Amino acid sequence: MPAASPTRSPATTRRTSASASSGNTADHHRAGIQSVEVGFELLDALASAPGALMLRDLAAAAHMSAAKAHRYLVSFQRMGLVMQDPVSTRYDLGPAALRIGLAGLARVDAVKLARERVPALLAQTGHTVAIAVWGNQGPTMVHWAEAPQTVPVTLRLGDVMPLLSSATGRCFAAFMGKEGRDAQRLNAMVRDELAQLKKMPRHDLTTSDLPQTVQAVQALLDDTRQHGLARVVHSLLPGVGGFCAPVFDAQGHLALGLVVLGSVATLDTAWGSPPALALLHCARQLSADLGQPIPT
Repeated sequence: MPAASPTRSPATTRRTSASASSGNTADHHRAGIQSVEVGFELLDALASAPGALMLRDLAAAAHMSAAKAHRYLVSFQRMGLVMQDPVSTRYDLGPAALRIGLAGLARVDAVKLARERVPALLAQTGHTVAIAVWGNQGPTMVHWAEAPQTVPVTLRLGDVMPLLSSATGRCFAAFMGKEGRDAQRLNAMVRDELAQLKKMPRHDLTTSDLPQTVQAVQALLDDTRQHGLARVVHSLLPGVGGFCAPVFDAQGHLALGLVVLGSVATLDTAWGSPPALALLHCARQLSADLGQPIPT
């Protein structure tokens, strides 16, 4: 008599069907070690926590029982990925985890990571997307991708953006550190631009949001920090609006600015608009990729 076929669960049946239809791709995705993936949940929970955790709290954060978590932690301690305080018995990341993290950060190219996100952001917002970094002369455009059917903007790679009349400049002015040579240069540039704005004819300022006093500049930068990104409407070019969101590295330093801009006829320039929120989300994800925790 032939042996009875083993009973398969619905999940197993679905995986088998998926394998039959997707071939080698499904085989590739299944060719992992599940216990490694499960154990990583503990490391990820420790990395996300503000400090060391008790076993029960760590297990709960990783969605597993304390007994199961303890078995993984014993192995992780032997490898130096986790350490346990002998007094408090709390667990924290170990020296091996630190070495791995530092090695990964040293190999991260912030602009390269940002460029990889540009096509998706371009499709999501439907407007021109750009990347800017702090250069010798100020915020400098280093990547530019125009959306189809967008209003052409006469900017080029390598252009240095003004601090007060561009979203890019306002982003760097608001979120760069207040110490160091770059910060000193930034403050001097703000003073120079403010002096130039005071010389502009009054009618050139009526339709823009350009600040004209030191107090107005400070209020503008405070508002930018409160919203988490910078915005301009008509300030850089008539009829053009834009946003710039900051991307931070693991040390909390401003690594680059991620920009979306377009005609005010088609770009919703409200702070809570879909383009603004998509840009802010993308910038925060990039910051997380660079080692900066995503704010709650």
